[in-house]
Amino acid sequence: MAKIEVVKVDGEDRFEARIDGNVVGTAYYRRHPSGRIFFTHTEVDDNYQGKGVGATLAGGALDIVRTQGDRVVPLCPFMAGFIERNETYQDLVDPELTQRFTQSRGGS
Repeated sequence: MAKIEVVKVDGEDRFEARIDGNVVGTAYYRRHPSGRIFFTHTEVDDNYQGKGVGATLAGGALDIVRTQGDRVVPLCPFMAGFIERNETYQDLVDPELTQRFTQSRGGS
């Protein structure tokens, strides 16, 4: 498979995974008034499911967040699971806001 490029789409509140310029995955977010990045939903094109696009998208998006000095609240189950499985990204999570918002949404 061709190289997956992860880009932040400024002004659109999303990160995209692209292969040969075509969007094959998207991670949506909202910037909270606290300045935190709230990941809300991640999706991968059906033709690219199970090929590592989601993991590459999540890791790439989190790498960009890190370089910008931001922290995250992973409301999206995929992003939350990715961070849980990849210790190198756990320091990006704002634990207080994550707990508050997942409890208010009925999560654990």
